Amino acid sequence: MQNPQNLIWIDLEMTGLDPDRDVIIEMATIVTDAPLEFDPEDALRQPYKPELYDLFLKLEFTKLIKKYNLAPSTAAPEPAAVTCDEDHITTVETAVTDEDAARYLALWRRASHVAVYGLPDLSVMAAACEVDEHHSLTVILQSDRFGGDWETLLRQLFSPDIRKLAHNVKDMIRALLERGIHADGFIFDTALAGYLLDATAGGYDLPRLFMGYCGVELPAPSHLEPDAFSPLGSNPAAEAALCSYASAIDALYGVLPPKLEALNMTALLHEMELPLCRVLAEMELAGFRIDGAALARFGEDLQQRIVTLEQSIYHMAGEEFNINSPKQLGAILFDKLQLPHGKKTKTGWSTNAEVLEKLRYEAPIVDKVLEYRQYAKLRSTYADGLLRAVSPDGRVRTSFQMTVTATGRLSSTEPNLQNIPTRTELGSEIRRLFIAGDGNVLVDADYSQIELRLLAHMAGDEAMQQAFLSGADFHTVTAAKVFHVPESEVTHQMRSRAKAVNFGIVYGMSAFSLSQDIHVTVAEAKDYMERYFATYPGVKQYMTDIVEKAKEQGYVETLYHRRRALPELKSSNFIQRSFGERVALNMPIQGTAADIMKLAMLRVYDRLRRENLQARLIMQVHDELIVECPASEREQVERLLTEEMEQAAQLSVPLIAEAHSGKNWLAAKE
Repeated sequence: MQNPQNLIWIDLEMTGLDPDRDVIIEMATIVTDAPLEFDPEDALRQPYKPELYDLFLKLEFTKLIKKYNLAPSTAAPEPAAVTCDEDHITTVETAVTDEDAARYLALWRRASHVAVYGLPDLSVMAAACEVDEHHSLTVILQSDRFGGDWETLLRQLFSPDIRKLAHNVKDMIRALLERGIHADGFIFDTALAGYLLDATAGGYDLPRLFMGYCGVELPAPSHLEPDAFSPLGSNPAAEAALCSYASAIDALYGVLPPKLEALNMTALLHEMELPLCRVLAEMELAGFRIDGAALARFGEDLQQRIVTLEQSIYHMAGEEFNINSPKQLGAILFDKLQLPHGKKTKTGWSTNAEVLEKLRYEAPIVDKVLEYRQYAKLRSTYADGLLRAVSPDGRVRTSFQMTVTATGRLSSTEPNLQNIPTRTELGSEIRRLFIAGDGNVLVDADYSQIELRLLAHMAGDEAMQQAFLSGADFHTVTAAKVFHVPESEVTHQMRSRAKAVNFGIVYGMSAFSLSQDIHVTVAEAKDYMERYFATYPGVKQYMTDIVEKAKEQGYVETLYHRRRALPELKSSNFIQRSFGERVALNMPIQGTAADIMKLAMLRVYDRLRRENLQARLIMQVHDELIVECPASEREQVERLLTEEMEQAAQLSVPLIAEAHSGKNWLAAKE
């Protein structure tokens, strides 16, 4: 039997029906004459939209960008290479003699700018510039192949009369300072520009930036290992990579400045970030003197305390075990001693700090374990870690990172001197070990409640502004208003809770988090916050407005136009959205505080030089600056620090800085 049109044959064995009978079941009718307008060519793959490149770049799908030959919507100039065509010639030469150097230096002085890229120690560099509109030249400079005066060449190249582009200018200045060369003339830093344009990108190495903004892949950094540059002859692959990096800097200079201008961040780069490179490089080179012998004794004392605590913990546990093993510690606390516990992980019970803090008063062993962890961290991170970092001259030299935080704050690494603990007596003792040089003192100045003062200014709350203008203790004033008592009757607990609310508001803290912080119920914490907002209604309105504005714009910014994108505000995930809202509240304040501190550093640095003082900036910790100076300059430096920090910004409330001095860091803080 033929299958009639629009009918479907069914395999009866598959249906369980009687296979001896022909059964035709009408399942559906296929309409073959529907009035559809369709051109098969419309189904052909179309060119990828420019937006796909932006998406893949954000997701760091660099291999897919390359696979599909994606490019940004506005193509950037390709890096210079050793090419020759009808319109433009690009050549590469090597400086070998002083005569070569003189010729190139004359060219660089005439050029609008020179892109310089080098190995970290600047023993090998490439300098790229335009000779004229039809000719570009990249010069390779290699110290062990240069027959002339290398130091003189460096001094002239990095003099102010040659306008230079570079990547990580601060590190380049530091390398030159180590040679006794004071560099100047930098007009652009591609790393800093990339950071300002996207403060949450996570990395600003040159290959990543060049791929992101120019769509071109640079040779891997492994091509630029120092061993690749032999003094006996050229290495074409290494030299080509070096030239590509210099040319990439030049190409990015054609792309990034307009983007900065569009976001109103040109001044931020040229008046804050670039000038700060020199200040930070000199601070890194100066270092911070530390009492190495006292540090070693401190470590030994900590070790003795750790051994004593170990024995005490073993006695309470009834057996020896690895206290540093969460699995073994969890078994002791929760299985053997039957203490209250939380969730069990794949490896055992959770024994993190939050869990143990809640159990501190449940059993003496918990308090001992927390104390053990504190001493162990102090010993490994600070006693042992700092001891390894001490240079032969007795000074510790940190590295200030300019492109790490999303708020613009500087960070300190290798070692981190911004994270020296202060809340514990033992932690504070570490600061006592940081000392002034012979005949010198340390002058320490910090801002008083700068973030709260910025909140008062940015929120425009008259009551909060008046509290700061009065000169009274702000936390006491707040406590008096929130608890409806005269300032003279504010107790220590009232002030402490008012202080927690003050700073909690700045950081977008929830009632639950506040309750955990000040050890009250969530209802009490919520009541404190409601009283606070009733006291300072402008703050509540500011918080609402800034989050709404961030949702509309997709970003927040500081008073100096430092920007942070907030895609989290559009997330369907509640946790992500809540995070975005907290950042929207905090970043403009914390970021502006970071900007003001940078301006203060520049002002202090310039004034120290103007007044021909021997004093020098050696450390910055968030809202704190430390200067080392001869004892004879103490009063002048204290006054100078206070004045320059307080005049770094003009707000509706006064900026207050307080300076103290002493022979060590702890004494200078007191």
